[in-house]
Amino acid sequence: MSLKSKGSNAERELLHLFWSKNWAAIRSAGSGSMKYPGPDLLVGNKARRLSIECKSSKSDKIYLNEKDMKQLRDFSDIFDAKPLFAVKFSRKSWIFLNLEDIEKTPKGYVIDSKIAELRGLSFEELVSY
Repeated sequence: MSLKSKGSNAERELLHLFWSKNWAAIRSAGSGSMKYPGPDLLVGNKARRLSIECKSSKSDKIYLNEKDMKQLRDFSDIFDAKPLFAVKFSRKSWIFLNLEDIEKTPKGYVIDSKIAELRGLSFEELVSY
């Protein structure tokens, strides 16, 4: 299975999780491959709108570049949605991180699995408030 299809499967998994909790969710296929900013998922209910970039990894670290952060921030500002990164590490549940909770490095950004577990929200925590 290619990396692209693994990423798509992870996005679809998350989409179904949101619908199972009565949150509306749509997936933007090919996000990141067009000239306009766009998140992987747009989700919401009557109280909240979220724009979510999804990342999954077998490693215990996920690296992001400035473009990943800027596109999510820019889209979210225009759409008036809360920007989040949803990360899934091997054999672990989804974790949701605010942009401020992602560590800046000299070359970009890094999400460490241990730090993500401390700073992030679980899916149940995210949808419960």
